[in-house]
Amino acid sequence: MAAVIAHRGFAGSAPENTVAALAGAIEAGADAVELDVRPAACGTPVVFHDDRLEGDEPRDGRPLTDREGLVCDQPLERIRGAEVLESGRTVPTLVEVLEALPSTAGVNVELKSPGTPDRRPGEALSAGDRGERRRLWAPFVERVLADCRGFEGDLLFSSFCEGALAALRAAGGGEAAVLPGPDLEAGLEIARRYDCEAIHPPIAAVVGTPSAADPGVDLVAVAREEGRAVNAWAATSWLQFDDLERAGVDGVIAEYPGLGGWS
Repeated sequence: MAAVIAHRGFAGSAPENTVAALAGAIEAGADAVELDVRPAACGTPVVFHDDRLEGDEPRDGRPLTDREGLVCDQPLERIRGAEVLESGRTVPTLVEVLEALPSTAGVNVELKSPGTPDRRPGEALSAGDRGERRRLWAPFVERVLADCRGFEGDLLFSSFCEGALAALRAAGGGEAAVLPGPDLEAGLEIARRYDCEAIHPPIAAVVGTPSAADPGVDLVAVAREEGRAVNAWAATSWLQFDDLERAGVDGVIAEYPGLGGWS
C-alpha cells in the first residue's frame, strides 16, 4: 500500500501548514506530513507556502492570512502572529512544528524559497549557473538543517529548485527529492545529478492515471530502474489515490485524510 503523506497537513480539511493541521494529520493516521519552508526577514525558517502573507491567490475566496506583505521581508513575530484562514491558528516556525510531531512521523520539508523571488523552479541548470544557485540557497538550507537536527523522525527534503538540492548536498543534508516541472526529463536529470532518493511528480505526470496527459516519459518505471521512490501529489479523492496506487507509486501526497485503503 502506498504511504499517505498529508499535503500541508491535509490542507483540504485543516488550516494549511499550521501546527494543529500537521500534528492532527499524524493523529489521523498519516504516515508523514508535507510542509513548506521559507525564511522570515531574520532568516528563521517559517512554515508557509506562498510568497506573500495574504497569499499569492485566495483560498476559496479568503486571503491566506490576516496580514500582508512578502514573507521574506517580514519580522519573525509579525509572521508568527498572522492568523491562517480565520482559523485561530497562526503561522509556525519549523522548530515549533517539529517539536509538536512524534518521533514516529515522517516529514517532507519542501524548500520553497531562499528569501528571493528569483528561484528558477523546474529548470535543470547549466554547469555555469549551478555554483551561483547553490550559494544563493546555502544560508537558508543550512539553517533549515540546523533546525531539523534534533528531530528523530524520518526527514526528506524536496524542492522544485535545483539550487536548493545542490545546497542540500553540499551541506551534507539528508534524503532529497526533486519536484519536476513540466519538463520531466529535466527533472530526471536533476534527480540523477544529485542522486535524489525520490521524485515527486504531479498526478498528471504519472502514466496509468486517468488524468495523465501523455507525459512522454514513464516516471514510475524510470524511477524503479534507478532505485528512486515516487511520491505523487496531490490527491483529492479516494479514486485518485486508488489510481496512483495502481500505477505503482510509493507514496501519495493527499489533501484529505481517509483516502487510502479502499481498494
